[in-house]
Amino acid sequence: MRPDVDDYLQQGIHGEKEINPEERRQFLGTLRERVVIALKQAQLMEPGIYPEVETALKGNKNAHLYLNGNMSYEYLSKYKKIADKFDLEYTIVTNKEYDSELGLVLAYDYAIDKESIYVEKKVTIDPPPKKKGFFGKLFGN
Repeated sequence: MRPDVDDYLQQGIHGEKEINPEERRQFLGTLRERVVIALKQAQLMEPGIYPEVETALKGNKNAHLYLNGNMSYEYLSKYKKIADKFDLEYTIVTNKEYDSELGLVLAYDYAIDKESIYVEKKVTIDPPPKKKGFFGKLFGN
């Protein structure tokens, strides 16, 4: 079916029709089927970086990194630096009407249909504190 005058007018008034707009908002402007790896906002706020993300950035040089612009720049900057290190393009996506729970999405511009895209939350186990004996307390050892 060819577009008619009404289609052109509607496109001019409302913009081009977008496929899966809700999914695109959730995945920072891209579609789930294109995603290599994704981190939630809370994960971006953790100290350090996820090695899984660094490995994905290193191994997917033709992918594009999307960072959630609704987050503080201090959390985005460490992943931006890694993208620069691997010469990877990135975009900081800010949507005033919708704040995605995702903070980082690495995706291609075509479907790859990767089954598992979410990185599990880091689990760190702190060693139990060593108890100091009487002389350790006394001499600071």
